[in-house]
Amino acid sequence: MPALPGVLPPATHWTVPAAWQAIDFISDLHLSEALPRTFEAWAAYMQRTMADAVVILGDLFEFWPGSDAVQLEFECRCIEVLRATARRRSVSLMVGNRDFLLTPALLQGIGVQPLSDPTLLLAWQERVLLTHGDALCLADVAYQQFRAWTRNPATQADFLARSLADRVKLGAGIRHASEAGRRQAPPAGGWADLDPGAAVACAEAAGATRLLHGHTHRPGMSLLAPGCPREVLSDWDLDDAPPRAEVLRLSRDGIVRLAPDATAKI
Repeated sequence: MPALPGVLPPATHWTVPAAWQAIDFISDLHLSEALPRTFEAWAAYMQRTMADAVVILGDLFEFWPGSDAVQLEFECRCIEVLRATARRRSVSLMVGNRDFLLTPALLQGIGVQPLSDPTLLLAWQERVLLTHGDALCLADVAYQQFRAWTRNPATQADFLARSLADRVKLGAGIRHASEAGRRQAPPAGGWADLDPGAAVACAEAAGATRLLHGHTHRPGMSLLAPGCPREVLSDWDLDDAPPRAEVLRLSRDGIVRLAPDATAKI
């Protein structure tokens, strides 16, 4: 029987070095030329943070058209921020639903560790299951069908066979639709969230004590089930009102949520 759409594969394990003191998590920055303040805030944070590691859980970019996007001015600036940060501390990245064409080879070439979705993080007696989150939004059937289509190797090959200019043009259309969506009120039932049963099953299968994800733009802590807490990362948008940007820091002392400019000390 084929797997249900949105069900995660077994988690890859990642044990952090014993000497580390703190790990920062961010996601859903949706970087693009249309959001200059967001880019500047992210670049400043990446230079300023004193955490041992920065973990990006998907949708760093609003749209990533393929590895040859490093030729483009804005995308090149973003890559240089990643490269410079990776020289000073660990940087890891898990692709999301907007930047899934970021390849492990490209990331490794700039010193960034690619993370599988999901990854079980083992740190300071914590077992944290990391995922972008979109694969567990099972109630959004149309999206899950679209996700399966876009992740099909044949679909990606057809897309990447187009010229970079054509792919960038398509990305601009996606960005405009996204900007319009940000201004819309949520539907009556709210935007799709993770399926609690599927999320708990994945956490239990991995032996996780906590689930940490992005995608939904609903930052906060909640219980998916007794003994199964989840932490949801904030999206970043410093170009619209109200401005949003938050870093979740995991350390030996627990979890704290910080403004990006408050990460310069442990």
